[in-house]
Amino acid sequence: PDEQLDLDDGRWEDIHVVTGALKLFLRELPEPLVPFSHFDKFIAAIKIQDLSLRGRCIRDLVLSLPPAHHDTMKVLFRHLCRVVEHKEENRMSVQSVAIVFGPTLLRPASEEGNMAMHMVFQNQVVEHILNHYGYIFPD
Repeated sequence: PDEQLDLDDGRWEDIHVVTGALKLFLRELPEPLVPFSHFDKFIAAIKIQDLSLRGRCIRDLVLSLPPAHHDTMKVLFRHLCRVVEHKEENRMSVQSVAIVFGPTLLRPASEEGNMAMHMVFQNQVVEHILNHYGYIFPD
């Protein structure tokens, strides 16, 4: 059904409501923003010790995403970078944003395995993309 949302409605003034709605939308997608097929590749890439190789691998993985995933990620991360720019007011550092969005944007196809270990790497991937946005998404 085509629901019409009135964004001028007062309940949308609370940023937590908007953020919660965005996270819920991303979590409810049939496949996460980082497709299941790419999950293990991103986790392997973030574990690479050589920093320049790690950076190239993650950039190449982002480039290899299907266009809709890539383009959505570009817009979302551009916005999240702006959120981080205001961390003094909103207390949302790169690490905070990564903790909030990591498990939502990248998740394994099955919830088996070491979830706590996965979460560390999921967050590190999001942190990396935020910290290297201009390199990963050159305009």
